[in-house]
Amino acid sequence: MSVDPTSVQPVRPAGPATAPERPQHAQRVPDGAGFDRLLSERLQAPDRAEGLRWSAHARDRLAQRHIAVTPEVERRLGDAVQAAAAKGGRDSLVMVDELAFVVSVANRTVITAVESQALSHRVFTNIDSAVLG
Repeated sequence: MSVDPTSVQPVRPAGPATAPERPQHAQRVPDGAGFDRLLSERLQAPDRAEGLRWSAHARDRLAQRHIAVTPEVERRLGDAVQAAAAKGGRDSLVMVDELAFVVSVANRTVITAVESQALSHRVFTNIDSAVLG
């Protein structure tokens, strides 16, 4: 079987013809929204509570014990973790008002949380520092 090359029609995509799109990598990023700006903001921002992580265990304890962490408590907790880090703390007990938190300073991770009413006979182990926040 032979095919006449002049009778072969080019294959075209189905659907209406549209103008070719610009490749995504070639699209212009709006001024002020680039990586450089975001990196600069992150490096200039104080590394406080927004950098804290909450372990699954800590989230479970907060829920089980009906402990509400307000933005103010979270800010103070972040400040206390920053202070512990400045003094070389690795695993700290942080007291904020009536709440106690055990925090991995190096990982900036809250490990657990307890209200002071439940602290009467509690023992905290594996900590090397305490901060009153």
